[in-house]
Amino acid sequence: MYYSICHKTRFRYSASISESVMEVRMQPRTEGPQRMLNFRLTATPRTQVISYRDALGNTVHHFDIPGNHRQLTIMAEALVDINPPVALPAALSPEAWNELDTLTATDVYWDMLTPSHFVRPGELLAQLARDLEIRRQDDPLTTLHSINSAIFNYFDYTPQSTRVDSPIEEALTSRRGVCQDFAHIMIALVRELHIPCRYVSGYLFHRSGVHDRSAEDATHAWVEALLPGFGWVGFDPTNNLIVADRHIRVAVGRDYADVPPTHGIFKGNVVTELFVGVNVSPTEEPPEEAVLTPMAKWGVSEEADEHPQQYPQQQ
Repeated sequence: MYYSICHKTRFRYSASISESVMEVRMQPRTEGPQRMLNFRLTATPRTQVISYRDALGNTVHHFDIPGNHRQLTIMAEALVDINPPVALPAALSPEAWNELDTLTATDVYWDMLTPSHFVRPGELLAQLARDLEIRRQDDPLTTLHSINSAIFNYFDYTPQSTRVDSPIEEALTSRRGVCQDFAHIMIALVRELHIPCRYVSGYLFHRSGVHDRSAEDATHAWVEALLPGFGWVGFDPTNNLIVADRHIRVAVGRDYADVPPTHGIFKGNVVTELFVGVNVSPTEEPPEEAVLTPMAKWGVSEEADEHPQQYPQQQ
């Protein structure tokens, strides 16, 4: 299945600022069943954009706007091709626990097993683990299915109930949150069982007739856990799904702190408003012009939008 993605971000400032320095993580990854066929990033005001790969293989675009400006618009457009992932069995052999422990005996997966900025153990997490009876079950896959479903059933999906920088304790206390919170909580529970687990940012196509809880016009977040013989396997606790061909992967990290869609600084004492709009459209065949477009372009977008929302953005 081919997907066309348009991700628009507009920062609006209450007065002129003198400089913006920005990192953007919006380019879909190419690996496994997903291929990124085309990507274009445009910015207003005009600027030169450079890109690099971070330590986890995510593409990061970086730019600096030195002149005075009162708004900054970033438009990311992508075309991806996603094939269905390898089918998982109903369960793994109990021996998979020994295989997993062998894989994690070295420090290769250390980053995805230890606490990180948003994923830290605490008494509230320990109490949740007791309430949900989180433990190593018959095999790792069965265990992960159980945790994925337990989080979906225990927490309510409530937009704007937490902030982009909220610790997991806020969602644990209120039993409400958004996909970012659910991903962090699942990562924390899974790592406590010594299963490597990482955060994934991206997009979810909302198919008609499928009642996903996550917002349709926003970015999405889920987790990937390491399974012997299958590698990194995606779980979506917000929607109680195993990741398949509706999830479009952009970046992976220890938690959200590693993969925000935009991250930057500016010079000026102002109030900032943020508008974010996301559209994911499926197509059976890629548009001919999109396939022939060079892999990456940078230019200028002159579109305007009058629908700001509160800064900062959250997944």
